[in-house]
Amino acid sequence: MNIRLLIPLLCLIFVASCKKKETKNMKEITPPIADKKPVTLEKHGDIRIDDYYWMNERENPEVIDYLERENAYFEKMTAHTDAFEEDLFKEMKGRIKEDDESVPYKYNGYWYITKYEEGKDYPVYIRKKDVDGAVEEVMFDCNEMAKDFSYFNLRGINISPDNKLAVFGVDTLSRRKYTLQVKNLETGEILPLKIENTTGGSTWANDNKTLFYTRKDEQTLRSDKVYKHILGQKNAEDELVYNEKDETFNAFVYKTKSKKYIVFGSGSTLTSEYSFLDADNPDEELTVFQPRIRGLEYSISHYKDSFYIITNADKATNFKLMKTSVDKTKKENWEEVIPHREDVLLEDIDIFKDYLVVSERSNGLNKIKVTRWDGTNEYYIPFDNETYTVFPSTNLEFDTDTLRYVYNSLTTPSSTVDFDMISKEKTVLKEQEVLGGKFDKDNYASERIWAKAGDGTMIPISLVYKKGIKKDGKNPLLLYGYGSYGATIDPYFSTVRLSLLDRGFIYAIAHIRGGEYLGRKWYEDGKLLTKKNTFTDFVDCSKFLIEENYTSNKHLYAMGGSAGGLLMGAVINNAPELYNGVIAAVPFVDVVTTMLDESIPLTTGEYDEWGNPNNKEYYNYIKEYSPYDNVEEKVYPNLLVTTGLHDSQVQYWEPAKWVAKLRNVKKGDNLLLFHINMDAGHGGASGRFEALKEVAEEYAFLLDLEGIRQ
Repeated sequence: MNIRLLIPLLCLIFVASCKKKETKNMKEITPPIADKKPVTLEKHGDIRIDDYYWMNERENPEVIDYLERENAYFEKMTAHTDAFEEDLFKEMKGRIKEDDESVPYKYNGYWYITKYEEGKDYPVYIRKKDVDGAVEEVMFDCNEMAKDFSYFNLRGINISPDNKLAVFGVDTLSRRKYTLQVKNLETGEILPLKIENTTGGSTWANDNKTLFYTRKDEQTLRSDKVYKHILGQKNAEDELVYNEKDETFNAFVYKTKSKKYIVFGSGSTLTSEYSFLDADNPDEELTVFQPRIRGLEYSISHYKDSFYIITNADKATNFKLMKTSVDKTKKENWEEVIPHREDVLLEDIDIFKDYLVVSERSNGLNKIKVTRWDGTNEYYIPFDNETYTVFPSTNLEFDTDTLRYVYNSLTTPSSTVDFDMISKEKTVLKEQEVLGGKFDKDNYASERIWAKAGDGTMIPISLVYKKGIKKDGKNPLLLYGYGSYGATIDPYFSTVRLSLLDRGFIYAIAHIRGGEYLGRKWYEDGKLLTKKNTFTDFVDCSKFLIEENYTSNKHLYAMGGSAGGLLMGAVINNAPELYNGVIAAVPFVDVVTTMLDESIPLTTGEYDEWGNPNNKEYYNYIKEYSPYDNVEEKVYPNLLVTTGLHDSQVQYWEPAKWVAKLRNVKKGDNLLLFHINMDAGHGGASGRFEALKEVAEEYAFLLDLEGIRQ
């Protein structure tokens, strides 16, 4: 035999031998088995036996021991991909411009900039005066502030009207419980004041000393109380200004763009209520804008002598725009500005001195409409692409003819654009750089296709892939889904995703019901007693992609996080045979038990999303799809499940119980891996590079299942 032919053959034999040996070694690694401690749960005469209920004891050494054993098992089972994972991380990091900075935005006489420095995880927040020769001032260097913590998140920077003070919130545990502090920007001194257990946000009155902020319930983490703090006022407790007693509502506070009013809001999934006071008179009584009416949603913006209201009043499912006088704010005084449209979702408005800018969604695509208040001009900003994402960016200045927006698509890096609303000229201020020298957007293609659901509904799917792939059923394909809370997963550009695309993966987003991609009704048809549409839509999209030969069940993968993790759990209970592998990140999988426990964060505020299982009809319906309650003795796909010990949104014990139950009953030898970040919460690691390592871990799992190791 020719030696040149023999060498590749020997290499293939060697690789196959290593793979066989590796598989054998992995089978010899014993997975952790959790103790069963049966607890009987009864509701509406129905009895459930929960063998792993004990895992909700956060301080129990047995719980920590089990989680650590799962992590040890994960590390052993993935040890063979450690080097590849590190290579993926370096590859992803290599595409990022490490010494990067945001496009400056102007506010109240200053330009504000966020900078990243080479090799550092956290941002540096900077400002400089809007005058020639102004020197940059470092407001917050988060790298310095974070150096003693394994997790760090600074949010809610709020500058006083006189530009001298900055309020900010810090979370060092990842429970989304922020401590508010105040920094003197003239002296650099951080004041001794510390306000614990807040949302991290705050609002200044116009007197530069009165501060409004929202506190959270210590146990449920519901934001329920708005307080008033007066700087320099000694020995005085902060005044409770607003107390939201309904456990299904969350409270918040903000100042209108006009700087005229402080607005106190409270909302649930289905209902809104606002109150307000004059920002120049922070001690006055609150005026209720429109008392809450079950099912009435509205939001308010101020302009001159009127409030503008986005609302679903009078069966305006996709919302309409109305206005009313500042002294006659009740619903009976509202006048229509933009009527309700069956085929257009009204998402938001931006108010400028001379313009009203409206953000809409039509046939799944974002639209931006510009209208002069005097009625002399009205037009849509044109965007030419089959599938894209565009949204207004930071537009804090009121008296300007410039609208700033962000545009990107599955193949086009994100661009920050200044749009002149008079001349209609676009100025690209910055396009996201993709370093490494290999990226060319012309090498990739995106499209939008439509899958038919079981009930005949057409479900859109956005796809991106490297040009040249063949529809032969052999392509690995990652299908992402969410489908809850009306949240829309728009087709956006990702530098990290290139690591999949360049290795032959197709990436797809299933725009399933439960989001608002096709309007508010799209959301209504995927919640409460129609929630199962979300799951069947995803399965039908998966089947369509297989039928159209984009992929096959040997090469199809699925991924979702949080409520998208619930989606993953429901999908693999119903159609496990469709997928070779599934990633469920921080998954909400123990739906019945969680929604019956009002002490858990978020539970009461989510009755309008999932239904209240204290009602038997909802209990029965939720139980039919709750992933944890429907685990069966069957072959499940290869699974990677992730969580954070300090997660405040989905408690760590939900995925922990789910994994334990799956380990006990699943059939076959497919992987079941569980990785717990013992230092983080719902959003994962806080540093930009640490977060990249988590993505590299997920991608290594997928690529390894495809036999791709480089």
